Amino acid sequence: MTAGIYAARSRLDCLLLERQAPGGQALTTHWIENYPGFPGGIGGLELIDKMLRQAEGFGLQIQMREVIGLDRAGELWRIKSSEGDLCGRSLIVASGADYAKLEVAGEDRLRGKGVSYCATCDGPFFQDLPVAVVGGGDTALQEALYLTRFASSVTLIHRRDRLRGAKILQERIGQNQKIEILWNSQVEEILGQESVDGIRVGDRLTGGVRELPMKGIFICVGSRPNTAFLRGLLSLDDAGFVLTDEELRTSVPGIFAAGDCRRKSFRQVATAVGEGALAAHSALAYLGEPPPSIPGKIP
Repeated sequence: MTAGIYAARSRLDCLLLERQAPGGQALTTHWIENYPGFPGGIGGLELIDKMLRQAEGFGLQIQMREVIGLDRAGELWRIKSSEGDLCGRSLIVASGADYAKLEVAGEDRLRGKGVSYCATCDGPFFQDLPVAVVGGGDTALQEALYLTRFASSVTLIHRRDRLRGAKILQERIGQNQKIEILWNSQVEEILGQESVDGIRVGDRLTGGVRELPMKGIFICVGSRPNTAFLRGLLSLDDAGFVLTDEELRTSVPGIFAAGDCRRKSFRQVATAVGEGALAAHSALAYLGEPPPSIPGKIP
């Protein structure tokens, strides 16, 4: 949306293609308190709504369709989508990332039946029930804290002996009596027939295994980039993230990448917004036109 804001404001003839709903993972984040300009924090849904209204205010066109392929059509790029083909001179890939899975027995079978990747979406279903959260980064800590509003107890399961999330979140975790941490542990199986009723957890130091009664498990172990449609076209790393230079140019002229779909060490709303602005600036430079000072559009 930030790339769209900058492109539309520069009077580019631009179109935002969205597979589901604008906002990506930020849309399902309960509370964002480290985005500048909101001293008391802001809900993810509210922040995305403000961005969306700002983008539309500049005339950004948005269409709901999934991009499934990309190839060259003369001097243009042909974007193959679920609703037909489109063409453009330049493309900004800001396709984000999906939640990574544990890849353990029971995970796929019980997804939506106690297995979740979004506490904001599913937390209220676990009122007064024991749940587990898997992970040790910011997202896992935020999810664990949010779930204490509903669950009777929250067990945080982490593979290592220390958390990776922000210190302020670690402090809040340590102060919350509803949260227990299992260090050096990993989930080996999710148990249950019609719904989750337990998890099998292994101790990575001793090799011991134990079963814990749980009604829900929230998995926060990273992300998987939405870049399948780019394979064979752009340079990607082994995990599928797009490789770019400092101007967010990809390995193919005319295509730029921003946000969680590109390889980087830090994924936050603030960094994604900055990259969206830079990608639009770089695309504008590629098109060889400065922002016009009078009404009009660069095709």
